[in-house]
Amino acid sequence: DVMGHVHAFGDVAPLAMPIIHLGATSCYVGDNTDIIQLKEALKLVQRKLVQTLEILKTFAEKYADLPTLGFTHYQPAQLTTVGKRCTLWMQDLLLDYERVTYELEHLPMRGVKGTTGTQATFLELFNGDHDKVKQLNSKVCKAMGFDKVIAVSGQTYTRKIDYHILSLLSGIAQSAYKMCGDIRLLANLKEVEEPFAKNQIGSSAMAYKRNPMRSERCCSLSRYIMSLPPSAANTHANQWFERTLDDSAIRRIILPEGFLAVDVVLNLLMNIADGMVVWPNVVQKHVMEELPFMATEVILMECVKAGGDRQELHEAIRVHSMDAGNVVKGEGKANDLLERIAKDPLFEAVHSKLDTLVDPKLFIGRAEEQTKEFLAEEIDPVLQKEEGLLGKEVVDGVNV
Repeated sequence: DVMGHVHAFGDVAPLAMPIIHLGATSCYVGDNTDIIQLKEALKLVQRKLVQTLEILKTFAEKYADLPTLGFTHYQPAQLTTVGKRCTLWMQDLLLDYERVTYELEHLPMRGVKGTTGTQATFLELFNGDHDKVKQLNSKVCKAMGFDKVIAVSGQTYTRKIDYHILSLLSGIAQSAYKMCGDIRLLANLKEVEEPFAKNQIGSSAMAYKRNPMRSERCCSLSRYIMSLPPSAANTHANQWFERTLDDSAIRRIILPEGFLAVDVVLNLLMNIADGMVVWPNVVQKHVMEELPFMATEVILMECVKAGGDRQELHEAIRVHSMDAGNVVKGEGKANDLLERIAKDPLFEAVHSKLDTLVDPKLFIGRAEEQTKEFLAEEIDPVLQKEEGLLGKEVVDGVNV
């Protein structure tokens, strides 16, 4: 391919043909071009990451104060908010953005290094003038838009750079998988759903289904991207001395396919985030199924403040909780713990304010404030800094 280009340039510039590629090796063309392509591809990834963060910001703001069940071990835990959960997804993507930005600022060009990296042929061309060789190296890199040059190399730039780039792409895939995995679980709970087109078919057999197909596709592609860094690691580790050619074929697959897959993943994330649907009544229903158990400590404290016996109250709550749990799990009925407490004279001190004691917003801690602070302090500065990227139209489509 390199010699094909040499002859093509020679055909249109016949006077230059005798000296085209003089002193260079194929890696002078191929490796430098790869680095340029990596840099341009990272710019596209950076833009789509910023655009995804902007869309998710709108969602997080809208639902910053909507209480929802938190889950640990996928078991009901303390309450959070729908918006706060969204910031967890955004935090991961923000870290990915920072990694991309770092690579763009520090990615070095291979430069003019020669056959084994010693610049011997260029030194010969310049009749032993070391300064001219260094100037050529610097001028070529600056002409290609690079301020940083890799200090030393063999025939190729170190393949550890490929590993770093694919690890970065893997990180984005991990973030996307986490977000879409959560959405798939929430879709099962009927709390949150990804966009669903008017004529979209969820299942060829079960016409009523609304399968989270975008999120599933995103997870599938992300799983592939996450599999790529080990290939880059093995390629780097197996580069003998100044270079072996067993790096060539695999790099032609994993680098372009890694970027192509991430591009689609980010398209999907933007599409999902832009049309994500929340069902507040279902969210509240699930909260109220668990909240009575969570509120028992508050109820106990209020009764003790009113003169009750802590140990006696604790035992009564334990018995009521066990009985209510049996009703929920054994009979499939609604949680009636609050009704039991409302009928028990031991808890008379809170009977008149029982409803206010189980207001879900009393149990979300600083979730709403954390959401607003995160958006203002972490996300807004990035969106302001990258305002130019937000104005660029996304022309990619998502078909389901």
